[in-house]
Amino acid sequence: MMIDSQPPLPVPSKEVRQWAMMCHFAAFFGLIFPFGNLLGPLIVWQLKKEADPFIDAQGKEALNFQITVAIAAMICFLLMIVVIGFPLLMLVGVGALVLTIIAGVKVNDGIAYRYPFTWRLIK
Repeated sequence: MMIDSQPPLPVPSKEVRQWAMMCHFAAFFGLIFPFGNLLGPLIVWQLKKEADPFIDAQGKEALNFQITVAIAAMICFLLMIVVIGFPLLMLVGVGALVLTIIAGVKVNDGIAYRYPFTWRLIK
């Protein structure tokens, strides 16, 4: 039996973890500004991506997730013609809220987070 013996990754510093967390939580600007859920993570990521690879990776992950959420919301708006869009939009909104909070908490603990059901358009 083969065992993969990679050394554990070092835990990022507190400042790095906080900036990575902000990449995820910046999506809540969407509650205040139109497209803030996209602009918040984009701005934080662009400002801090050179500081540490952990921030860069989590910024991309947060932005990719918010792009996926925006596309899903647009599809839900189109489906409102046949009524199914209303409950689907609520499901997308609640899912985005819960997953964003989980991501922020995990990243603040130094654990790299990957969102499920996300199109990774930004590599």
